[in-house]
Amino acid sequence: MTETALRKTPVAKPRIFMQLVTLLVLLTVSLTFAAPTKKEAPAKGLRKSLVHWMGYEEAFEKAKAAPRLIFVDLYADWCVPCRIMDANVYSNPTVASLLNSRFYAVKLDADSQDSVVCDGQRNTVQRCYFDVWELNALPAFVLVAPKGMSILTVTDSMSPQELQYMLYQFLEKEKEWMSR
Repeated sequence: MTETALRKTPVAKPRIFMQLVTLLVLLTVSLTFAAPTKKEAPAKGLRKSLVHWMGYEEAFEKAKAAPRLIFVDLYADWCVPCRIMDANVYSNPTVASLLNSRFYAVKLDADSQDSVVCDGQRNTVQRCYFDVWELNALPAFVLVAPKGMSILTVTDSMSPQELQYMLYQFLEKEKEWMSR
């Protein structure tokens, strides 16, 4: 090999390498910041909830006409276990069927400043969460009688089987609790 060829070889390889690295970086950046072709709704979970959620006030209106226990699921947008519950538990056909047929299912944002009546007091959802229901973690559930008094609160993330078991336990006490 000649002296000229030796001088060109070390310079040529780093230059090609740098060009490839630059191309790869540009491709990565363009794919990362590329605009989506269609607008997608933000995903709350991996699977769609099968539970027919209703508003808090709507549940009490329905309970006046056809009394049932009201199952209130408290969540927050920042709560990862809440999203897991949405994806894995409320998409379970057995849990959804039980909630839809035997309870009025309500979802409330624990951070909400919306006004609701909890245990006979008008408060924000956030104040009900902390002051009335005395909760301190999410996900949380409140079981409410048709007349509006809370029966019990639970703070825990559950599997579909655990929630199903808990709901059946609630139904065993349903007659006793309905009068509250």
